[in-house]
Amino acid sequence: MGGVKPLSHRIRAQLFLQLSQLEAAGLAYEKALATIALPSPAAPRLKAMRALAVRGVDVPKAGEQSGLFTKLEARLIRAAFHAGSPAPVYARLAEYHSQRAMQWTAIKSRLMLPAFVLAIALFIQPLPALVAGTLGIAGYLGQVIVWALSIAAVVAALAWLGKAFPKRVPLYGRIFVRSNLRDFFESVALMHEAGVPLLESLPAAIDTVSDADIRRELTHARSRVEKQQATFATALEGVSYLRGSPVLAFAHTGEESGTLAEMLERYAEMETEAIGRFHEAVATWLPRVVYALVAIKIVVGIFSSGAFAPRVPKDL
Repeated sequence: MGGVKPLSHRIRAQLFLQLSQLEAAGLAYEKALATIALPSPAAPRLKAMRALAVRGVDVPKAGEQSGLFTKLEARLIRAAFHAGSPAPVYARLAEYHSQRAMQWTAIKSRLMLPAFVLAIALFIQPLPALVAGTLGIAGYLGQVIVWALSIAAVVAALAWLGKAFPKRVPLYGRIFVRSNLRDFFESVALMHEAGVPLLESLPAAIDTVSDADIRRELTHARSRVEKQQATFATALEGVSYLRGSPVLAFAHTGEESGTLAEMLERYAEMETEAIGRFHEAVATWLPRVVYALVAIKIVVGIFSSGAFAPRVPKDL
């Protein structure tokens, strides 16, 4: 099942929380898997992992092959097994995915009401014209359908733009870059903390980066480290996306003091807070913008419909 799309943060939070609790309880590998319950999207993968466990495949490999674990998670868990127990890594991953899931849940929940208001506005805006008799039923339904399709087209276009050219989307572009870099450094910190050597952690950490340009520059930096042409901190200075970033100072301090994992983790936490504040601002202001646009559209529609204009009887 290589190359499958990772499960949602919510499901992975549930998975690692259960694994953490079962590991702390001292339950055997196969018995622990038998007691885990996950929502339907993950059920086939969990079944595949159980089958691999019966065949004697170890936890990291079975989790990755079944699609329950990403490559990064599998490496973290393998390193944790070598260090003694995977329980701390399970707990850390559960916390990580839980935070990500809560962020997106908060944003989606705040956008549901404005979306509902917008849907109602589509039916209300041409209603005065229908009541006044200047618009028939067919025309009324036609206007509603046209507006609904127009909005759907705009949303689809924005979604495509965000996926195809995320760095060019106003406001979001910079956060997209910071999120990619945050994921990279957080992955390096997690793996380094779990005992994975830096040279082994870099490929898996780079895999967490979704942007091709950023990934290319980080790969070049990794190549310099592997060839011993530069230290990790020095190699990062050649990444254009990191110019002026405080992570460069964090990396130098971490390498010099032997606390690289701690320093990168501190930087990742700072970035997570900053990114979280951005999403919080979006979740706060986007509904207000939608409400304002809906109100303007309704008011303009009502007054342009002629519903309140004085009428002269036809027989005069």
